[in-house]
Amino acid sequence: MTGPLTTLTEAGVSIWLDDLSRDRLTSGSLADLVAHHHVVGVTTNPTIFARAITSGRSYDAQVRGLAARGVEVGEALRALTTRDVRWGCDVLRPVYDATGGVDGRVSIEVDPRLAHDTEATIAEARALWWTVDRPNLFIKIPAARQGLPAIAACLADGISINVTLIFSLTRYEEVMNAFLDGMERAHRDGHDLSAIASVASFFVSRVDTNIDARLDTMDTPEAADLRGRAAIANARLAYQSYERVFSSPRWEPLRAAGARPQRPLWASTGVKDPRYPDTRYVVDLVAPGVVNTMPEATLRAVADHGRVPADSVHDHYHDAQQVLDRLRALGIDYDEVVRTLEVDGVAAFDNSWNQLGETLAASLRARPTAR
Repeated sequence: MTGPLTTLTEAGVSIWLDDLSRDRLTSGSLADLVAHHHVVGVTTNPTIFARAITSGRSYDAQVRGLAARGVEVGEALRALTTRDVRWGCDVLRPVYDATGGVDGRVSIEVDPRLAHDTEATIAEARALWWTVDRPNLFIKIPAARQGLPAIAACLADGISINVTLIFSLTRYEEVMNAFLDGMERAHRDGHDLSAIASVASFFVSRVDTNIDARLDTMDTPEAADLRGRAAIANARLAYQSYERVFSSPRWEPLRAAGARPQRPLWASTGVKDPRYPDTRYVVDLVAPGVVNTMPEATLRAVADHGRVPADSVHDHYHDAQQVLDRLRALGIDYDEVVRTLEVDGVAAFDNSWNQLGETLAASLRARPTAR
């Protein structure tokens, strides 16, 4: 099989699907994407599950069973989502085995309402890890400040972690430090480091959405020239940080003990502005050792007309820094932008979870009648 997805894979980018649902599993859609479209992993989030569970009838039988048992809404949500994720892990298990555990991963996120509670996040991560009970699982923990010690603690326990909702270069440095801390603790406790994996989900398109809106209010040639350039510049500088950290003296003893680096994962790669090419957050972020998780529409667009270079990151570090410097000169406060995006990102997932909980609570109250 040849084509843009093959080229992307050969360039060292792991293609993951940013979607999961009961329909996708029962129809064989996920298995087909794995078999024929280079998909080697899956990410989920509360919004994805909210959309899946409230659409169609695929979950009705399980919801009726949960209602009959009098299960409360939080446990019902865990039962519904972990079933899908466990099933997805089984679909991806051959990829996991073939890649020695590098790919073949499926992610499930802790309850987003716990993002600012370290101990509750750790407890929820452990519960999800035990419940799904698959070696190719990733537990997603938001990169809020209170999430950082939870990330380190879970890695120290041997739990593989997908750190999500990273927008800031400073926060990304803190995430990598938490990873190193957790892996050092795991090593001291005798864990097999080769069995512990992690990715750091650096969000892309939302940065452009926020900064473009600010640029559009300026109505100047300089502002117009910078439109649509912030997100890719930010991600490219993140990759530069990744290279620096994972070639540092601190990393070397862990690498020698069998640890693998925490890979950067480009998230939020669906293009939201129709004025931009629909493949830009894929083809402009090609570098070895990264993951790009895509909505199916983006995956199909890349397969159809993506022009994939061998590398679109390494030669652009200077240009990327210039973009951020020029934005700062225009008065755009980078720190305020990324702080707002982090807060809004957690709040959006929180709202999705709350709305799903309300819908599910109503379904659980409608207990099945006896026959």
